[in-house]
Amino acid sequence: MKTGYVYLTGAGPGDPKLLTIKALESIKESDVIIYDRLVNEEILKECKEGAELIYAGKFPKNHTLRQEQIHALLGEKAKEGKIVTRLKGGDPFVFGRGGEEAVYLRERGIPFEIIPGVTAGIAAPAYAGIPVTHRDFGGTFAVVTGHYSKQRKKEMWEALAKGIDTVIFYMGMSELREITAMLIKYGKDRETPAAVIEWGTTEKQKTVATTLCNLADEVKKNGLKNPAIVIVGEVVQLHNHIPWFQKEGIVL
Repeated sequence: MKTGYVYLTGAGPGDPKLLTIKALESIKESDVIIYDRLVNEEILKECKEGAELIYAGKFPKNHTLRQEQIHALLGEKAKEGKIVTRLKGGDPFVFGRGGEEAVYLRERGIPFEIIPGVTAGIAAPAYAGIPVTHRDFGGTFAVVTGHYSKQRKKEMWEALAKGIDTVIFYMGMSELREITAMLIKYGKDRETPAAVIEWGTTEKQKTVATTLCNLADEVKKNGLKNPAIVIVGEVVQLHNHIPWFQKEGIVL
């Protein structure tokens, strides 16, 4: 039997119009779509008639399919001779475990292609009027997973607090208070502008913009939850100057 083909495809950050042309082509071509929780359902309407849709969404501490099961499913469907799209929110290589899936496929001789997507760490701030770089406010930025914050070494926190102008955390809501405390402890000014953007680029987008020392309290007061991006740096002060996304529920 002819071996199939796998696309590891980024679906973008939420707004379906941010899907790339190449990603759309992979979706329309595929016999099987294995998709994540944050993929906009409007995108799934582009599948061809008869395509098999398999949900592989992951909530914090509650996974529909474990990563090992997703690997096996990709291999199984491809060996059936099918065209498969592994559809991920954002970009498959930015905290999307796409690298692990690519290694799994490579080791088994299954042909695949990587289709990058617009990542939420850049797009969500952009929709909130926050550029991640700006000549006057920040020339460097880092993207960091918010998981395992307590295990990070002193050197890492010092680098983030002192060496990087803008720090963007994915999956940081459960450890937001720890993140803000550690940045302050290791050298970030407590009055540094900071924000949390919930459901970035969608009609449900909501932003809390304040200072680093007040961020956790303001987020709790306003009820923001996952999925959300945390951004810390002087660029956040531009939030109130370029609020172009009129559907956003801005919280000042």
